[in-house]
Amino acid sequence: MATATEKSTTATSLTPLHDRIVVRRIEEGETVRGGIIIPDSAKEKPQEGEVIAVGKGKSNDEGKVFPLDVKVGDHVLFGKYSGTEIKIDGEDFLMMREEEVLGILHKKK
Repeated sequence: MATATEKSTTATSLTPLHDRIVVRRIEEGETVRGGIIIPDSAKEKPQEGEVIAVGKGKSNDEGKVFPLDVKVGDHVLFGKYSGTEIKIDGEDFLMMREEEVLGILHKKK
């Protein structure tokens, strides 16, 4: 998926409207507990993702646009039932409002 400022090899480009963002879930490694591999159907969906595209921001009644705090490339945490699942070019994404994001993860160096 590509935005106007991001190059990508996929054929489709998506720009979310207003305060919406597009997130790609970050999959955790294969979970093994006590030597038993847990099947995909029993695993919980990850609640962490990478922001792929962002809208211009939320506007008020006077038309003033307030930019979003999240940006493309941020790793974010979101609620278990946040967003709407969408599929673009065979890949799964979540589209959600910025207010559904619980926080931005910052990796320590």
